[in-house]
Amino acid sequence: MALSDRPAERHRQVAGLFTDRVRGTRSWDVPSPVADWAARDVVRHLTDWFPGFLASGAGIELSRGPSVDENPVAAWQVHCDGVQAVLDDPETAHRELTNPHIGRVPLATAIDQFYTADVFMHTWDLSRATGQDDRLDPDFCAQLLGGMEQMEQILRSSGQYGARVDVPGDADTQTKLLGFIGRDPFWRNAEPVE
Repeated sequence: MALSDRPAERHRQVAGLFTDRVRGTRSWDVPSPVADWAARDVVRHLTDWFPGFLASGAGIELSRGPSVDENPVAAWQVHCDGVQAVLDDPETAHRELTNPHIGRVPLATAIDQFYTADVFMHTWDLSRATGQDDRLDPDFCAQLLGGMEQMEQILRSSGQYGARVDVPGDADTQTKLLGFIGRDPFWRNAEPVE
């Protein structure tokens, strides 16, 4: 299924896949491909950074569910539903997000570019950590990779991406994207996943 180019619908699709992986996780303490993160920390990252970004840039406060330590599934669901409600709100079309690094951006565009793309990439982390299907939409992989390659120095200097991991020249787009963002696309969980 191709992903929509409309922010609300793309979030619904991307977050829906991540939600499936959250619900399919049997052990939250298994290591993930992100150094020093367990599966639980992938969810923690998404539910922790974005509310502050949205509150400071657009004055929107998302509802908070239980802590990720207490209940990662419920924590994710409350967070995900809150983001979708913002995107589905007709007023969002008239709102902007302001950030010192990106300036003023339409709110839906900011959510799509910074948050939905992050959920998309972290879907691989959670899937790989927990032994679930880790295939990502190849067209969106290509779109993200093409955009990020144009600003590689800025991304690397942000500290939010690891060093590029070399991949074979004939690798598929997902493998190239993962290598670009600093993931070892061939990483395997050494711990058994139940």
